Parts: sequence; C-alpha cells; structure tokens
Amino acid sequence: MAQHGGPQQRIFSPLRTALHRFAFILLIFTAFGLMLLGKADTVLIERIRAASADLVSPVMNVVSRPAASINELTDKIYNLAHLYEENERLRRENQQLLAWQQAARNLSHENVRLRELAHYTNPPALHLVTARVIADMGGAYAHSVMISAGSRDGVAKGQAVISDEGLVGRVAEAGYQASRVLLITDINSRVPVIVENSRDRAFLSGDNTNRPLLTFLTADAAVAPGDRILTSGHGGAFPPGIPIGVVSSVSENAVRVAPLFRRHQLEYLRVADYGLQGILSEKRIRDSQAPVNTNATQLSPEIPAGVGVVPAVPAEPAPSVQKPPAGELP
Repeated sequence: MAQHGGPQQRIFSPLRTALHRFAFILLIFTAFGLMLLGKADTVLIERIRAASADLVSPVMNVVSRPAASINELTDKIYNLAHLYEENERLRRENQQLLAWQQAARNLSHENVRLRELAHYTNPPALHLVTARVIADMGGAYAHSVMISAGSRDGVAKGQAVISDEGLVGRVAEAGYQASRVLLITDINSRVPVIVENSRDRAFLSGDNTNRPLLTFLTADAAVAPGDRILTSGHGGAFPPGIPIGVVSSVSENAVRVAPLFRRHQLEYLRVADYGLQGILSEKRIRDSQAPVNTNATQLSPEIPAGVGVVPAVPAEPAPSVQKPPAGELP
C-alpha cells in the first residue's frame, strides 16, 4: 500500500520529533533571553508590553462584557430579594444624613470665612478619567489589572487610580488605548501613608497578599486594629488624605492593613490626575538617568545664571619694573 506524502513525511518527521523533544529547553532559553533583554533595555520592554496591551485590549473588552452582564443580573436579583431590608436601612440613613447636612452647611460657611482670612489658595482642579477593568493580569506573583483607558484619554504613568472606596493603585504602564494598573497589594508597590488617629507616618508595602504591610513605623508608634490608613502626600506621588484601608492586625513582627477594595470585584476605576510631578514623573526619571556633565564651565539649564556661582576674577598684571640706564644708580 502506497504511503501518501512520502517525501514530505521523511523531511518533516525528524523536524517534528526534534521540536517536541527540545521544545521545553527552547522555551527556557527564550524566557532567559527575554529576561536579559528586559534588564538591558527596560524602555524597549515597557513599550512592547504597552503595545501588546493595546493589541489585546479590544479582545479583552469583548470577552469581559458577558461576565459583567451576568454579574449585573445577579446583583439585580439579589437587590429584589432584599428590597424591604434595603428600604428600611435607607430610611435610617436618610434621617442621619439630614442631621449631617445641617452640620456640614455650618462647617462649610465657617470654612469659607477662615479661608478668606488666611488667604488660602485652592489646589488645582482634579481631572478624572473613568475606565472599566477589562482583564486581571495578575496572579500569584503579581497583582495588576488592565483598564480600558490610555494616553488618548489623558492617562499617564504614575497617576493615582481610585475606586468608590479609596486608593487602588497607580498607573504602571500607559498605552494608547489601555493601561496597566499596579495594585497596592503588589510586591513592587510602596505608598507613603499616615495613621489617621495617631498621625504616625509609614510606608504601605505590598507583598502579593490581600493584607499589605505597614513598614518603617517608629518604635513608639501607636497603631491599633481598626485605625484608618490614609495617603500622607510625601514624595509627590499621591495627594494627602486618600483613604487606603483599615489596620486588620497588629503583632510584634508585622502590622497588616485590609484594603478598602476587593481585587476580584473591581469593575470600574477612576484615574485621578492631581497635577503632581512626584517621584514617578517621567521627566524626573529621565533627569536622574542623564549623564553628569563634567565640564565645569557649562552651567545646568535648570540653574539660573549667577545663582550659587562665583565668577572668576581676572588676575591683575604685575607692575612692570624699568631698569635704569647703564652707569646710573637708581
């Protein structure tokens, strides 16, 4: 019986066998090559990741819509089942809010008067961009999500990302139509924070768990479970006062914080542009990586002329000594 495709089978059969045999080794070498390339040229790898996110974002956007519709339908059914209890709770909250409204009006009028007396300057206007979470790009070793907003919408690297509850993370990579958000629970996240009650300052350090750590606390810091954690505004990365979470546990070795958001329930996020040029500014990163100019005669363009520079004083010429004619005494 004649065999179909005899020559092709004789040519491609050894190639397929070798490919199946060395595929795992080839993948290992490819992974190491990408790691070395990422260490050698971080800007190139970041651009490649941003371009890849732009390519897959339309597909992720379409794929995530059915799941979002199912979640919305489930929420409606749950709300209908608990409609009476929700109505009673809203009535009680409405009575409390009416009392708070009167107090807020009095405080608002007093605040306006105090600002006029102190000549207080209002901060710049806040610009918000609302985007939908289209993919959870994290796993056991990384906590990040992809949102459907990019540089075309005014999103830039380093901007704060918040939800209805509080701070979620920051923009780590901004593509043209999609961006990657690094959550505060990621191991690469560090946020300057302050304890609301004791005003102790610390850093919120992620460790890839649902309970990030409070690090660099002073020895006499007064922290207790239930204390709220806010951004401190140090470093210029985030403005002060954004709620982050609540202290969940305090022990001799670690202080854990429970974030106000749940990672697997994130649907819509807001990218907040506070107009800050902090530690994550692209300009500051480029300036820090620029080579140092060793020419002492050239001044930095950021330093005005005449500031901190002593001009060189020309040396005065030595007085000339005239010799008397021969035979005459001076």
